[in-house]
Amino acid sequence: MKNTIKFGFMAILTMLVTCVIFAVAVMLLWNALLPEIFALPQISYLQAVGLLILARLLFGGIGGDMRGHAGHRGMRRGEHPFRHDNKLREKWMSMSEEERREFMEKEKDFFKYHKHTLNGCFDEKEEHKKGEDNE
Repeated sequence: MKNTIKFGFMAILTMLVTCVIFAVAVMLLWNALLPEIFALPQISYLQAVGLLILARLLFGGIGGDMRGHAGHRGMRRGEHPFRHDNKLREKWMSMSEEERREFMEKEKDFFKYHKHTLNGCFDEKEEHKKGEDNE
């Protein structure tokens, strides 16, 4: 119990110190750059805090940003399912055509969700094979 209270106090203290440092940085950068570049007035510390809050509301939303947390099947934000360092891609590249079809059949939900990344992944090969068979 004592460690939990100590941890909570340290977390709150760390957040406050971080906010103070960011506000001071915003104030110093604003006052060093923007009055000369855009002829804007200098700002106070409280105005810098207000700018940080405004930026959070406009660009970060209210509350926690859930987009950075694990999403569909544990993928991070912006991660492509077939990135070069992805285990699924490595598995996929080592499969035969038949194994790929079986895998896709088992993972229908996943491939429905990521159909935009597969745009005709088999269509060209199948059409090519059909064209050879007809000749």
